[in-house]
Amino acid sequence: MQFRHDINELRAIAVLAVVLFHFNPQWLTGGFTGVDVFFVISGFLMTAIIFNGIEKNTFNLFKFYTARANRIIPVLATMTIILVIFGWFYLAPVDYKDLGRQVEKSSFFISNILFSKGGGYFDTAEHTKWLLHTWSLSVEWQFYIVFPLIILILKKYLSLHNLKRVVFGLFLVSFIYCIFATYKDSKTSYFLLTSRAWEMLIGGLAFLYPWSLKTKKSQLMTQCLGLVLILASYIFISSETLWPGYMALIPVLGAYLIIVSNHQQNILINNPIFSHVGKWSYSIYVWHWPLVVLGFYLGLENWWMYGIPLSILCGVLSYHAIEKIHFPRYSSWKEIYKVKAIYLALFLLGFGHFLKSNDGVDSRLPEAAKIANEEINNTNPYDCDQQELHECVIGNPTKIKAIVIGDSHADALTTSVATTFNLKAEGIISFATSACPFIPNLQFYKDKSPCPEINQQRLNLIASKKYENIPMVFIARYPSYLIGENDPDHMDARSSRPSVYFDDNPEITQKNRMNSFQKNLTEVLCQTSKTNPVYIVQPIPEVGFNLPQRIIKNVFYKRNEKIFISHDVYLKRSGEIRKIIQESARQCQSKALDPALLLCKGNECISEYKGRPIYRDGNHLSEYGNKLLIPMFKEALNP
Repeated sequence: MQFRHDINELRAIAVLAVVLFHFNPQWLTGGFTGVDVFFVISGFLMTAIIFNGIEKNTFNLFKFYTARANRIIPVLATMTIILVIFGWFYLAPVDYKDLGRQVEKSSFFISNILFSKGGGYFDTAEHTKWLLHTWSLSVEWQFYIVFPLIILILKKYLSLHNLKRVVFGLFLVSFIYCIFATYKDSKTSYFLLTSRAWEMLIGGLAFLYPWSLKTKKSQLMTQCLGLVLILASYIFISSETLWPGYMALIPVLGAYLIIVSNHQQNILINNPIFSHVGKWSYSIYVWHWPLVVLGFYLGLENWWMYGIPLSILCGVLSYHAIEKIHFPRYSSWKEIYKVKAIYLALFLLGFGHFLKSNDGVDSRLPEAAKIANEEINNTNPYDCDQQELHECVIGNPTKIKAIVIGDSHADALTTSVATTFNLKAEGIISFATSACPFIPNLQFYKDKSPCPEINQQRLNLIASKKYENIPMVFIARYPSYLIGENDPDHMDARSSRPSVYFDDNPEITQKNRMNSFQKNLTEVLCQTSKTNPVYIVQPIPEVGFNLPQRIIKNVFYKRNEKIFISHDVYLKRSGEIRKIIQESARQCQSKALDPALLLCKGNECISEYKGRPIYRDGNHLSEYGNKLLIPMFKEALNP
């Protein structure tokens, strides 16, 4: 096939949008749709190779696969190896372990499946994932594997004309599924081949059903319309748009129109700058995202000023030093052992697995950082936190002395409550579910949240009087539900509010939340106090950043970033909530327990005790830290 300058320049338009979006989403809110443009291009080129080969009876599946491997793997492997070397010296074990997991999955081109189980493409927490961008390479590679196999199998039974109809049918099925899957769960569908295949298949249709535009004017008008659609998607679409879905038709149709126009003389597209950037586009894409994460990870201000030029420079060097290498071409499966790209992939697979299996090689750390690193996983060993009503018994089940009810903060403090008793003779029960405070009838749960049902089961349990007269301790991270998240690592890019179980409808004001909280908290405290002594724990001071990781980075990078918050900061976030809890407890003859009396001395809320962090992240006390609250629980529950 003759070299298509318009397609090469279309690559430039796509990659520049992606790079600008990643370094500063405010500049081009829909720049991420450049990946959709890439998919259309890939579909066109791959379909051309496959069907031209089939028509001439020269298509070789092994040759096709090795050509793709030689094209994709060397640049990806080089970037990954440099990233792994960098990580050895500069990444904390938890991040290095996660990098190992990403390396392992991306080497087999299934990283899209890994990322589909995370917080979503636009979640701020995903910005620390160094190989997040490999999801699109995984989708493309999966398409490269499956699509030619389908065509080759059906070729035995169908004519070339009917094979083209099959491609059109697959396009329709994938597009319809994409709309359904996006509506149901856009965070997952964003990453998967099943909801992305149609974008590549429409590129295939551009080859199989070319347009016959006989005049230069009609070609130019078609191409300009496609360009307008792509630019419109870059400007008017944003992370708020459910993606992919029917809205993805805008950039996809734009790319399709540019391809079918086959116009090579539009200065807007065919110019020296886009011509060069188009050639470098794959390498730019591979290198730019780790540079984005580097700025995010190190907290560098105005990093785009350096990151964008570095991305292009790395792309240029990578193109000339790696992409232009002419690897030997083989046509027989018997020669698979000669394909060098396979050895690169296997090496990355092995090393990634090593990092994942060895907890990020924490032996690299200085002693102070090791201590902090150990605290990250120092959690409740009893596995009490369940997404259902789970009776987690600690100690002697025949003599229950207290019941803990609440969310993940309740789970974090469960063993602190348990330690106040002689667990050989006595026991406690924990009913803990992450993001489910025991506040029945709260109005802000999302439709898919299990919390309303769990809270109703909790109420039924109390009403049954099965545990009558046993003290009940309510614990929850109330500020996150009423005010919002304060730890950047756990914020959704679309909202500062928790995104899993609670509605982030902007029409629900904080005042409404507070009023609903006070009303429903008072109801449940008063209702429970009729049958049981009730204690409610005031909010735990939240440092607002991952404390162990900050300590590790302070040691690693010889920094001196603060690792505590002031009491004033704690009160600014939790003061109004504390007043509501105190007043509701007073009205219901319950008792409010105040952890700040033990954790905040003077105007400083401690984050370390005897040189060891007391938090396992930015707000949960670790198993070490929660023991500081034993005196509070002992005085109340076991005086």
